[in-house]
Amino acid sequence: MTATGRVRAEFGAAWSSFLRRRTAVFFTFFFPVILVLIFGALVQTQPTGGGLFAEPQAYYVPGYLATVVLFTPLSRVGSEIARHREGNRFEKLATTPLSRAEWLLAQTLVNVVVIGLAALLILVLMVVATGADIPLSPSLLLLVPFVGLGVATFCGLGSVLGSVADSQDGVIAASNAVAIPLLFLSETFVTPALLPEWFGPVVNLSPLTYFSRGVRALTYEGAGVGDATVLANLAIVAVLAVVFFAAGAFAIPRTD
Repeated sequence: MTATGRVRAEFGAAWSSFLRRRTAVFFTFFFPVILVLIFGALVQTQPTGGGLFAEPQAYYVPGYLATVVLFTPLSRVGSEIARHREGNRFEKLATTPLSRAEWLLAQTLVNVVVIGLAALLILVLMVVATGADIPLSPSLLLLVPFVGLGVATFCGLGSVLGSVADSQDGVIAASNAVAIPLLFLSETFVTPALLPEWFGPVVNLSPLTYFSRGVRALTYEGAGVGDATVLANLAIVAVLAVVFFAAGAFAIPRTD
């Protein structure tokens, strides 16, 4: 079997496994929906009030997308590795030609599909439920690589967390400890003006920051395909995806 065939087979198994966990399927889509409805439709923005949610609705699109791009891969991949370790599944996989990188690639592709659907749902809700003014143009198609590469980045990080945590509960705790600060300190819901000036360099250390900047340029600022901000941030996200994916593949427990 070729590498493509092995990844396709593992993708099919991982996809079926995800669909069998109906609670996971439900909350994967329910969580971002309820977040948009609460903060976007009920709380709403206050463009002249200052503080949080003081920008137009479209400004916060990266934040809502980040909730699924960040939280879902960290918890799903980390938990999957923890389950494999507890069930000695990696020992069984070691008897097959499937490599650790191929296994992680299949898991990443499943997450890309799931989170891509959730991201599309969020965009529709932002327009329908909150009235967000998202400029419609062919450049919005660049959201696809942004989401895909963002998911790959955090799948890699989730793999690292799953490999070092001692249990599934430990993975969830570690994922939340990493995801919550990143979500609010990466130019998503909290604008840079609300943070201390000295904290600016710290924001630049977050991989989620470059995802947020690129997505905001497309969905709020109406940047075109050739915009320097979009391309620069996309390039950074792509490099981060490669680095984190490689680290995640290396961190998967060795059984050979």
